[in-house]
Amino acid sequence: MTIIVHHLENSRSQRIIWLLEELDLPYEIKRYERDPKTSKAPDSLKAVHPLGKSPMIEDDGDVVIETAVIVEYLVDKAGGKLGSPKDKTGARLYTQYLHFAEASMMPPLYGLLVVGRLGLLGLPARGAVKNMVKEPLKWLETELTNRAYFAGDELTAADIMMSFPLEAANTRLGLNEFPNLKDYLKRIHARPEYKTALEKGGPYAFA
Repeated sequence: MTIIVHHLENSRSQRIIWLLEELDLPYEIKRYERDPKTSKAPDSLKAVHPLGKSPMIEDDGDVVIETAVIVEYLVDKAGGKLGSPKDKTGARLYTQYLHFAEASMMPPLYGLLVVGRLGLLGLPARGAVKNMVKEPLKWLETELTNRAYFAGDELTAADIMMSFPLEAANTRLGLNEFPNLKDYLKRIHARPEYKTALEKGGPYAFA
């Protein structure tokens, strides 16, 4: 059965399309547009799952939610391709960054988005929230000093997880202070599978 990706424009679900391209698994995309005024997902997503959040995939009659869970599910389905490295350090880094993307990077980035939408009302908090985003970026910059990817010298699913928060940070804050992170984004954006995923997923503001 072909995997169905419920894909919301300009969202975390773009990573799932990229992952599926890298894993060479058969899939089809069902696209959803954001509300032009509120940027919220349409209610039609709730017909797939009550929470109405993207990404979601359907496979063999099951609906799978939560980006990291979907990533682990698909890596397992592909026989471990792009999964955890065999060495102890690589395995630890893989698990760390698989979850760091959403648990540590996305909350302050979401905060930055919110204060930006508040206009003048958000100005008092903007500096503090920017610093909350910059702190992990400073550390991530050092993590890529001696290796090409987050879990080692080869691309893994952990990199696919990390791509979205770094793309969002580049758009909302800029990464000129972080040359390793900028080079990292250039490296993943140059991958043929990433480019194909963009073509299939439609317009994506963070690429």
